Amino acid sequence: MRKAEIYYRNDLAGHLTETDDGDYVFTYTTDYVKHHPGQFLTFSMPVHTAPYKDKRLFPFFEGLIPEGWLLEIATKNWKLNPNDRMGLLLACCQNCIGAVSVIPMDFEHE
Repeated sequence: MRKAEIYYRNDLAGHLTETDDGDYVFTYTTDYVKHHPGQFLTFSMPVHTAPYKDKRLFPFFEGLIPEGWLLEIATKNWKLNPNDRMGLLLACCQNCIGAVSVIPMDFEHE
């Protein structure tokens, strides 16, 4: 299982998890729901307490992963399979352009 903290600006917005079965779960934090109910990451994922679940990485997070020659550099430098979307997200998206950051979590955080 791999997990990341998702920040919107400087606020911890939620957690993204890739389960051992390869499913994806995104959940906004209780604090974020309480203090930023209208500040969603994307229109397709409005702020609420229920988790979002999917068999594929959510399109919003897919859009953060580099493409083209940047993807080639990332896969070569980190020795990642270009189909390992969560691995690429965790490796490449800590300092994205824009308001969202993806910070990998170790198991000590849990």
